[in-house]
Amino acid sequence: MIYKVSYPQIVLFGDSLFQGAASLEDGFCFQAAVQQQVLRRFDIVNRGLSGYNTSNALKLLPQIFSPPGPGVPKLAYLFVLLGANDAALPQPVNNQHVPLDKYKQNLVSIITHSNITAHNPKIFLITPPPLDELKASEVEPGVRKHRVSASYSEAVRQVAAEHSVGLIDLYKAVMDYAISKTPGFDRSKGNLGDPETGERGHLKKLLPDGLHLSSEAYKLLYEAVKPHLGKEWEGTNAAERVGYVLPDWKVAPWLEEDVLKP
Repeated sequence: MIYKVSYPQIVLFGDSLFQGAASLEDGFCFQAAVQQQVLRRFDIVNRGLSGYNTSNALKLLPQIFSPPGPGVPKLAYLFVLLGANDAALPQPVNNQHVPLDKYKQNLVSIITHSNITAHNPKIFLITPPPLDELKASEVEPGVRKHRVSASYSEAVRQVAAEHSVGLIDLYKAVMDYAISKTPGFDRSKGNLGDPETGERGHLKKLLPDGLHLSSEAYKLLYEAVKPHLGKEWEGTNAAERVGYVLPDWKVAPWLEEDVLKP
């Protein structure tokens, strides 16, 4: 049996923060930027599922990722961005909360799931970004807390270190950038978005509703992800061709009847 050529995949697995990565805002789209970087070498697959926590993601993982087999594209890279919903406070209705210890356990179960490890992908865990509680509390009162969210970001760092997978520290990237763009803010007092400091600063530009990323914040995410892609063809003399799934046009085959005869 002959199967079509399949491109190896880079999968973005997460919640609304990855679902929103497909949107074009202010002339920038994270998913398109990544696809452009690896064009003709990998396909970008967005499995961002708005509202999902790690329990949802783990339960449905076998429906999302297939083990290697005929016609199944290779999972080459896996980026996991989950936790913003797990960190929501327990609610009697529409609850998304997963306790911190169980959240860590679920993350480990995701990155060690046999459907994933059978592909031997490069795995990167991404910390949830900071929560601007000052704004989020206006949008959804009593649902999210800055310091609770920060503890889930710290849990991601721990899991990445304990299981020797890559880490993209989006929390740090966003917070450091926001503080650098907030003149006069004294970091020794705490972080932006925390009611104890009472200041949003530049977070208002990065997290418009207190939770979700603006295009400016997605650019920060892309700059953090970008260096980890493309190692496969670095240092080659014909970098534009190395790693192509289908051949460069100069060596691509023709229909026999279209070949110029001498």
